[in-house]
Amino acid sequence: MKIKAYITLFVVALLMAACSNIDEDERLIYVKPAPVERCVLVEDFTGQRCVNCPTASLELEKLIEQYGEDAIIAVSIHSGPLGFHTNPRFYGLSTDVGDTLYTHWGFDFQPVGLIDRGSPAEFTSWGTLIREELQKTAPVEIDLGVAYDDSLQLSINTQVKSVDGNIQGKLQVWVVEDSVTAFQMMPDGTRNDTYTHRHVFRATVNGLWGDDITVQEGYAIDKEYTFPIDVEWKIENLSVIAFVYNESGVLQVTKAKLQNADSVEE
Repeated sequence: MKIKAYITLFVVALLMAACSNIDEDERLIYVKPAPVERCVLVEDFTGQRCVNCPTASLELEKLIEQYGEDAIIAVSIHSGPLGFHTNPRFYGLSTDVGDTLYTHWGFDFQPVGLIDRGSPAEFTSWGTLIREELQKTAPVEIDLGVAYDDSLQLSINTQVKSVDGNIQGKLQVWVVEDSVTAFQMMPDGTRNDTYTHRHVFRATVNGLWGDDITVQEGYAIDKEYTFPIDVEWKIENLSVIAFVYNESGVLQVTKAKLQNADSVEE
C-alpha cells in the first residue's frame, strides 16, 4: 500500500511541476469576439408643414422594406421652421429636443437626414449612404430590454459590449411612437388631416446627448433607466431605441418593442 501511495504522490508532483513551467500569461488565450452586423440609424428631420417631407418618408419606407426593419432603424424628428407644435386647433409633433437638434446640426432645409450621424444628406442620397454603412461591421453590441407596468412606467435595461477595440462614446436612449395620426402638408399643397406619421420621436430618456460610456474590448457595461409614458401615447405603438455614438458617428443602434411587465411575471 505504501508503494502505491508513493507512486501516486510522485505522479502528482510531476504534474504540478509540469504546470508550473507554463508562464502565467500563456495559460489563457484571448479570443476576440465575433464581428457584429451593423444596423443603421436614420434620423429624418421632418415637419408637418413641409410639402416635400412625405416624399422623403415614402423613400425611407421603401429602403426599410428593402433591407428590413432590423437593419434600418428610423426616427422621424419633427423640428425646425417647418415643424409644428401643438396648439388649441391642431396636434403638433415637434418637440423642444427636435428643435434643439435641428439647430445644433446647422440645418437650413427640410427634409434632411443623418445616416449614422454622418454629414447632412438629402433623401435622394439616403439609399447610397445606407448601403455603404450596412457593409461595415459594428464595434459594439447592444442588448436592449423594455417593459412597462400598470403605472405607465418604462423599465429599460441596456447592455453595451465592445467587440472591436476599446470604446469611448455616449449611449443614447429614445422613445419612438409609430403610426401617429396628425395633419401633414402634402406635395400637391393640400392638407391631409389623417396622415399617418411613422417612427415619430417622442422623448429622450437620458438627456439631450445621452450618457458617457467607456467599454474595454471583450467587456460589457449595463445601464438601467425608468421613464414615464405620456398618456397621449399609444403603448402598443411605442418602441425604445438605443444607440452608441462618438465623434466618428453612430457605432451601433438597436430597437425594442415594449413588453408588459405584469404579463411577463405571470
